[in-house]
Amino acid sequence: MTAGHILVLVLLWAGVAFVLLSVAALVRFTDTFTRLHALAPAACVGVPLIAAAVALDQGGGRGAAKTLLIGLLFGVGGTVTTIALGKSSWHSEGKDGT
Repeated sequence: MTAGHILVLVLLWAGVAFVLLSVAALVRFTDTFTRLHALAPAACVGVPLIAAAVALDQGGGRGAAKTLLIGLLFGVGGTVTTIALGKSSWHSEGKDGT
């Protein structure tokens, strides 16, 4: 087992841990905003870590670059989506004063 393979496994399992902990929190929480908050680490950290592990396992090249781009898009897109869903929920529940 090489150092690169160990690094891939560490990144992969760290990403999987973030996703599984987010799922456990999602099941436990009942409020909309806490559930939304619980999903943020999976989208913003978990998926990009998994993408980094896959890209590292692929080696250099176009495939790895595409995988890293997908991980980056998930990281940024997850944050933007979380904010948008939070604002939408806030307005739909009437907490904005309307």
